[in-house]
Amino acid sequence: MKNIKLLLVDDEQDFVETLAERLRLRELGPDVALNGEAALSIVNDAVPDVMLLDLMMPGIDGWEVLDRVKGQYPDVQVIIVTGHGSEADRKRAMENGAFAYMRKPVDFDQLVITIMAAYDHARSHTAATAETAMA
Repeated sequence: MKNIKLLLVDDEQDFVETLAERLRLRELGPDVALNGEAALSIVNDAVPDVMLLDLMMPGIDGWEVLDRVKGQYPDVQVIIVTGHGSEADRKRAMENGAFAYMRKPVDFDQLVITIMAAYDHARSHTAATAETAMA
C-alpha cells in the first residue's frame, strides 16, 4: 500500500477506534483527532495527504475545519464522512473543496477506494503545481 498520510477526524470515539483499526489492517493507519481543534493542530504539525472529516462536531465543526484546511493547504484532499448530512450539505461540501462526500454507515471497501483516489489526485495535483512553479 502507498505511504499515505491520513487523518481521521470524528467526535464519535467508537467509530474512530473501529475505523482506525480497519484502516491499519489495510496499512492505512491514520492519525486521529476527536474534535476540530485537535484536527487543526495535527494538520499544522504534519499536513496529511487525505483527511476523513465528520461535519457535526462540538466546538470547531467540520465545516470550519474544511474551510481552514482548504484555505491553508489546498492540496489536502478532504473526504466528508457524516451521518447527519443532506443533499444541500453534500453540495456545499463539494463547492467548498471536498474531494468526496460519504454518508455513514460507509461501505469500507468503497471508502478505501475513495481514499486511494483522493491520494492519487493529491499527488498528481502536487506534481502539476511543482512543474508549473519550475517552468
